[in-house]
Amino acid sequence: MNSAQHCDYLEVEVERFANAFETTNEGTAVPSCPGWSVQDLSEHLGTVHRWAEYLVRVEAPKRIPAKEMGLELTPVDAAWIRRGGAALVATLRASNPDAAMWAWGADQHARFWSRRQLHETMVHRLDLELAAGVTPFVEPALASDAVDEFLVNLKAASQFSPKVKEIQGRYQTLRFATTDASGAWTIDIGDDGFLLTPDQGTADAEMSGPARDLLMVLYRRHDLEDGGVAVRGDRSLLEFWLTNSALE
Repeated sequence: MNSAQHCDYLEVEVERFANAFETTNEGTAVPSCPGWSVQDLSEHLGTVHRWAEYLVRVEAPKRIPAKEMGLELTPVDAAWIRRGGAALVATLRASNPDAAMWAWGADQHARFWSRRQLHETMVHRLDLELAAGVTPFVEPALASDAVDEFLVNLKAASQFSPKVKEIQGRYQTLRFATTDASGAWTIDIGDDGFLLTPDQGTADAEMSGPARDLLMVLYRRHDLEDGGVAVRGDRSLLEFWLTNSALE
């Protein structure tokens, strides 16, 4: 997908989140985000939308804390979610995707944010629907792109998810593959950490399944045992990966 497609999907996901928020009790616990209620989750997402919009609008050369931006942070309701999401989409569409700017991930360009904010919003929409007892739907192509984005940026996420640095020293390979979309990834683990490499077709351990299920297990929204994915090879290697790759 390109940046324009990410923006189109982001617009849809913002509305999906706002609709789910309107029909879910704000005090409902969000099991996939321990300690958070629906209100906490929604406040987080709306704040992140506003933070990212500011960064892209000024093409920030370095990280700017949200507290320095004078963001509109209340009231946290569906209208607030929609306003922040609409402003983010508009700024992303008006930006030059190739503009150099700060990003916490691998791609130091404005296009990083259209992709990152799409998948941030989509995953939290899944969280909200899971809290409401709804079985979430994700288009296979979108879920596959989210898996790719997760794997591409995971090493950089060690700055706020320090356990990622523990993925080293196993001298083995992992493979993830979708069964309903075009997506397959190989990870080499060695002395200095892990490396996303061109797919090799075989590995010491493999996890495969529909792109949505693969995504939800990788993001720890479903357990490996009941996540709807197939496991082949060294299961302990997959468990090692899942234990240390969760984003915090």
